Amino acid sequence: MPSHRGIIRILALGAVAFGALTLSACSYTEAAEPKRGNYLATQPDSGPSGGEIEDSLSVEDTHVPALARLDSALLTALQSAAADARASGVDMHVTSGWRSAAYQQRLFDEAVVKYGSVNEASKWVHTPSLSKHVSGQAVDIGPTDANDWLVRHGSDYGLCQTYSNEMWHFELATTPGGECPPQLSNPSDERAEG
Repeated sequence: MPSHRGIIRILALGAVAFGALTLSACSYTEAAEPKRGNYLATQPDSGPSGGEIEDSLSVEDTHVPALARLDSALLTALQSAAADARASGVDMHVTSGWRSAAYQQRLFDEAVVKYGSVNEASKWVHTPSLSKHVSGQAVDIGPTDANDWLVRHGSDYGLCQTYSNEMWHFELATTPGGECPPQLSNPSDERAEG
């Protein structure tokens, strides 16, 4: 049987390992298809009121701030697209929508830690002043088959994939039936142009 000191050491190592797993699970960047959720509610504007989504939402969950605070034209286009995708056998879910400035800043800060610099993080996550999520003009979609469907049919609703490195990120960037503008390679390209 381990000594009292040995038990404390085992518990401490377990706590460190759990903390690392928790930090890893709580980190978010837009480097992979996003699956939101399980954020620690330690920040102002965290949780649903800050736009966080536990896992994903139906486009009909408009009582949740992440959808309720989307631009109304974007939400309408998204709901129409989701209904047509569903009729084609594709379920479409929102993995991120409107975000508070505090939540967006946290995502950006986490990306800086993950990628090691502001420049690298900017290829995946905007600062609050540049993010179209903060203004309610961007939405992230999942799963992958829904992204693929929306890449192929989104312009019918005015929805366009704006960054080639983010298959899930869509904005209302054309008129319904119009042509989507050329994709930027990543969010930092937009900053360079603007």
